[in-house]
Amino acid sequence: MKKPATPAFDRLCRKAGKAVCRFGMISDGDRILVGLSGGKDSLSLMHVLEALRKRAPVRFELFPAVFDPGFPDFGMDALRGYAAQHRWQLHETKTDVAAALDPARRNAPCVLCSRIRRGKLSGLARELGCTKLALGHHLDDLLTSFLISLVRGQGLTTMGPNVPSRSCPGLRIIRPLALAEESLVREAAAELGPYPDAGKCAYAGTLADGDRAHFRKLLDDLSGRIPHLRAQMLYSLGKVETGYLLDPRFLQGLKSSSSPSRP
Repeated sequence: MKKPATPAFDRLCRKAGKAVCRFGMISDGDRILVGLSGGKDSLSLMHVLEALRKRAPVRFELFPAVFDPGFPDFGMDALRGYAAQHRWQLHETKTDVAAALDPARRNAPCVLCSRIRRGKLSGLARELGCTKLALGHHLDDLLTSFLISLVRGQGLTTMGPNVPSRSCPGLRIIRPLALAEESLVREAAAELGPYPDAGKCAYAGTLADGDRAHFRKLLDDLSGRIPHLRAQMLYSLGKVETGYLLDPRFLQGLKSSSSPSRP
C-alpha cells in the first residue's frame, strides 16, 4: 500500500536523508534490519527508509522485524496486520520478559528489557545476514539520554547515530531519525496514520516516575525558556571541545605543566 506524500513526512525524510549522509549510515549492498516496536517512531522510520530506498543512489534492502516481549496486551496481531497492509515481510523474535525479570527489580525493568530486545534483534540480524540494525530513536531521545548520562555519572555520551553493536561483531546500529525532533515525527505519524494499537508495555505505569520521563519533561520545560533549545544542544553534541573537559587523556601538556619546576 503506497503512502501519500505529506509535508511533515517529506520534512522527516529530508532530515533522515541528511543524517544518513552526515554519519555514513548506509552503504551500497547493505541489508538493514529495522526494529519495529509498534509505536509511531519505529513505524515512521520504516516508512522513511522505504521512501529513501526508492530514490537513494545506493542499493540496500530492508528487513522489518519485531521483538515480542510476551506481554498480553503488546498487540502483535495488530502489528502483523499493519505489516501485511503495507506488504512488509515481518520477521519476529520473542522472549517472555516478565519471566526473565528478578521479582525484586520489577519496578525498573527497562534496562534488562532493552538488553534482551537488542540481543534478540542482533541475533536475528545475524541470521538474516544483515549489516545494519536501524532503530527509531529521534533527537529528543538522544538529548534525553545525554542528560541522563551526564547526571548519573555515565560520561558525556548518548545514543550514537552509527555505532558498532556490542553484542554482534560486524553489525552496526544506525539511527536515521537522529536529527529529527519528536514533534516532527509525531506530526508525520498523524498525517500518515492510523497506526496499529501495538507496542504496549506491561510496566508503563511504573515508568512515569523514571529518569527518562523526568528528563523528557525537563527538556520540554527548558525549551520554553531557551529559544531553539534542541537545535542548540544538537550543535553542541557535534562540537566537542575535548581540551576543555576534565578527561586527562585529552588535556594537552598536562604532565609537563603539572610537574614541579627545578630551581
